[in-house]
Amino acid sequence: MITLNRKLKKEPIAPEPTNTMNGLTSNESMVRRISVRDKLLIKEVQEMNENLPATCSVHFEDPNMLSEFLLTVTPDEGFWQGGKFKFSVFVTDDYNMAPPRVKCLTRLWHPNINVDGDVCLSLLRQTSIDEHGWAPTRRLKDVVWGLNALFTDLLNFEDPLNIEAAEMYNKNKTEFQAKVQEYIAKGKR
Repeated sequence: MITLNRKLKKEPIAPEPTNTMNGLTSNESMVRRISVRDKLLIKEVQEMNENLPATCSVHFEDPNMLSEFLLTVTPDEGFWQGGKFKFSVFVTDDYNMAPPRVKCLTRLWHPNINVDGDVCLSLLRQTSIDEHGWAPTRRLKDVVWGLNALFTDLLNFEDPLNIEAAEMYNKNKTEFQAKVQEYIAKGKR
């Protein structure tokens, strides 16, 4: 966490060129400004790591870049038990006014995740007809818990993104379970 704390400290950068508009010269070193997003991420990443569900893990390729990380969900119950599902999470510059962008990197058979990896989770919607859409009060831990719950509590066959998967579930749950297991087996190879 040393690298996180270093981001909060002022780091000198190259001096700004002479300001010719008012004839003043400035040899003072400028201080790099930390964006609101980065300040939020420093606190939220720590909070997220302290509150991770037992079935989730987070990996940062670059520990100094908190705006991009991989989330791995390994459900311990339900249809996807035994699977390992990776999601890329990208926090945009306009965070926390806009939700992070999430993509499922693991192919799976799921009514709320399509074959392209798009995720249907109301929490990730900028605007929502219900009160469950994104709001500036939401945090990264909410995103992680929401993605984890897509495999249990938030599983929604009534408003699917992958219509074929939802229809299969409604017609033949045994066939649906077999298809889910087929995808999990392919992912383990």
